[in-house]
Formats: sequence, C-alpha cells, structure tokens
Amino acid sequence: MDTMTREMAVDALDDTDQRLIAALQCDGRLTAERAGRVLGLSARTVHRRWRALLADGVVRVVAAPDRGGALGATLLRVKVLRGTVEVIADALAARPDVPYVDLSATGDEIHAVAVSAAGARDALVFRRLTATRAVTSVTAAQVVHVFAYSSDWRHDVLTPAERAALAPPRPAPAAARGLDAVDRDVLAALRDDARAPAAAVAAACGHPDSTVRRRIAALSGRGLLRTEVWADVRRLGLAVDANVLMRVAPARLDAVGRALARHPAVHGAFATAGRPICTPRCGCGTWRICTGSSRVTSAGSGWPRRRRWSWAGR
Repeated sequence: MDTMTREMAVDALDDTDQRLIAALQCDGRLTAERAGRVLGLSARTVHRRWRALLADGVVRVVAAPDRGGALGATLLRVKVLRGTVEVIADALAARPDVPYVDLSATGDEIHAVAVSAAGARDALVFRRLTATRAVTSVTAAQVVHVFAYSSDWRHDVLTPAERAALAPPRPAPAAARGLDAVDRDVLAALRDDARAPAAAVAAACGHPDSTVRRRIAALSGRGLLRTEVWADVRRLGLAVDANVLMRVAPARLDAVGRALARHPAVHGAFATAGRPICTPRCGCGTWRICTGSSRVTSAGSGWPRRRRWSWAGR
C-alpha cells in the first residue's frame, strides 16, 4: 500500500451537528420542524445550526446525478507535477462531464470520474490529459458494476427508527413518466443547492413560483429529485478519508463488493473493467477495512484532501 501523508487534524463537529447532517442525508429538503420533532430539538435550533453549517461550507446539499450515468463512467487517476495539482483539478472540475474530482494529500495525484460518451472520454484521456506537460501519467478504468452509490451512505449516528421517520415517502411505482422542459429547468436550478427555496428556484429558471412548488413536490414524489450531502468526513469524527483501489480475484469480486457495500464506513463502491478492481471510498477510524480481508489480493490508497464540487447533469 502506498504511504500517504495525513493532513493536519481537523476538529470534529459536536454530536448535535453530526445528527443534523445525518438527517439531511435522509432527506436533503427536510424541514427544520420535522427534523426537530424527530431528533428532540426545537425548530429554531435546527434552523440556526443548519444555517451555520451551510454558510461555512461544512456541508453542501446538492441534487444527486442520474444513477444511469454511473455504469460506463470512467474512473481517472491522474498523476501531476507538484505545484500543478490545483490548476489541473480546476480544469477537470470545470468540465460538465466530470462530476467528481478528489485531490490526494500528497499534492501530486487527482482522482476523477468522467461520464462523457466514448468519443469525448477518449479525447480527454488520450489527448488532452496526456498532452498536458504537468500530467505525468493517466490511468483510466471503466465502471462495469455499482455495488453502492455515494448518495446512499448514511453517517451512523441515527437510529433506524429516526432514519425511517426522517426519510421522504417512497416514490409511487406508477409515477414513471419522463421529464419535460420545466422539470429539467427545476432540477438544473437545484443542482448546486438542493435546499434552495421555491422562490429562488423560480427566479433562476424563469417559471412561476406556484409552478415550481408543484414541480418540486412532484419530482420528489416520483423519486426524480434525489439529494446528496457532501461533507468532510473528518468533521464527522472519521479520521480516515480515502479512495481505495483493491485488486480482487475474479471469483471473489462479487462477495467483496457486496461486503464493502454493507460496511458503514464505505460510501461508494464500484467494480471496473480489466483486471478485477473494486474501488470503495471510505470514511472511517481505521485502515483495517482496507487490509483485513484474505479475498483482497492488493490495495492501494490515496488520502483525498478536498473534493471539487461539480454536477454530472449540467
């Protein structure tokens, strides 16, 4: 396993803030009144704490990308010259087909996800990146199976009963019609701030407030407006924040992937083409999850320093 330099310690949030972030994981548009009733807090306290967390950038609530884009996505591992990682990461994050970019704490490696069509992806991997002098190597692997989505990860500070009470109603099975132009406008306006009030969304997309309110409710009810919470896991009391690359024997790949998906420290796990690789993202208190299985033939890891926020659907 490569040795990575850990960043300076980051103070963890208190228990109440962590529980309020976990509540937003259940429903990104959760009201303070409902959260307060379930968690035993006043709505005023919930409002105040959420406002501080969101204003300070400790947490962001975004519209989760369409899961249909995960299969066939390309995981990129880009090594760069020291001193150039910020520039390359900014350029990748500015691309509409790159929803996620992570920087390693060593300052010379970037992990990114590209969801572009084959032609655009090949141009990025084989021409643009390799032609950049600051890039020393590029490794690309195509996702062939998703064991766990990052948006499904839940910080383990709520009881099952609390999660159930905070979660939105399950989408109606019969509500499967496609998106129209207004739906797409509303989703686009919510992509960077899924908690934006209807009035702000209406102003951004140019539709009447009443229409936007109905559409937000309808999209949520149909399961088409899914939210995802982004936070530095170290602020949640999890000392290890890493992307892990595991080489797994083919016969063991499914079992390893399913075990990782069930683990409370894993938020996102994928299998890629080529040599069987399972790629989980972990937030936990120990490296044991990465090294404690006889089914994993090797594991390498990088410490993400900061995630560049982007959105796959724009």
